[in-house]
Amino acid sequence: MTMIGPFHPWRDTLHDLGVMGLIPVPLVREAVIEKQPRPIMAQSAQEAVQEKTNLPVVPAPADPVAFPPPERVAAAATLEDLERGIQGCLACPLGAGRIRFVFGEGSGASGLLFIGEGPGRDEDLKGRPFVGKAGELLDKMLAAIGLERGQVYIANIVKCRPPDNRTPTGPEAQRCLPYLKRQIELLAPRVIVTLGATPLRELLGVQTGITRVRGQWQRLEMLGGIPVMPTFHPAYVLRQYTQEVRRAVWSDLVAAKKWLDDAGTR
Repeated sequence: MTMIGPFHPWRDTLHDLGVMGLIPVPLVREAVIEKQPRPIMAQSAQEAVQEKTNLPVVPAPADPVAFPPPERVAAAATLEDLERGIQGCLACPLGAGRIRFVFGEGSGASGLLFIGEGPGRDEDLKGRPFVGKAGELLDKMLAAIGLERGQVYIANIVKCRPPDNRTPTGPEAQRCLPYLKRQIELLAPRVIVTLGATPLRELLGVQTGITRVRGQWQRLEMLGGIPVMPTFHPAYVLRQYTQEVRRAVWSDLVAAKKWLDDAGTR
């Protein structure tokens, strides 16, 4: 059957995500749906989908709330502008299942940016990054190098929680990546610390496992080149709470802080 009209671009979007045909979208509690901007979709396409699935409808790409246009992202002059412009995003399947959009938080004053994988259960409930057990450990890691949470900026590769805290898929990460890159442009960090393999892979294209790459300086080709220190994710440290793992993370953070301090004297 040939797809025409407003349903055609929606079909193409699913194809870009590697999904063939119609897919079930996780049900979201009514109270949560009420808090989210309501997508606008052509009635004919909406009826067609509901008739086949009886499930919530993924909005059409023409909806500027659910599919923030690239020009809106590029035009955001502040982090606040960017958050307002993208917080209704439903451009990948993760958006339909979220409770809260987790944009990121902190200050760019220190020049240090931490990038993790994606929100977990606690983050999804509170709308803030790294507020669970892994977040508590991250706070302790920062304190160990003489920094407080409010002095750095913390973000993730994806801004909606993957089901069961699984690793974001490549298409999910790539849909969200333009938002993170605009955050980086606005923050202009002097040093980035990536937490775990996912940000290293999706942001820098490094496919090598984190165990082999951690502690080795990388470079993000943005803003003239930003030094990147890969280290273990705090959740991994909690699972592998050995002296060797903790010493490795400590070494990586000390190196990042030294680079940051040295950059301030150049």
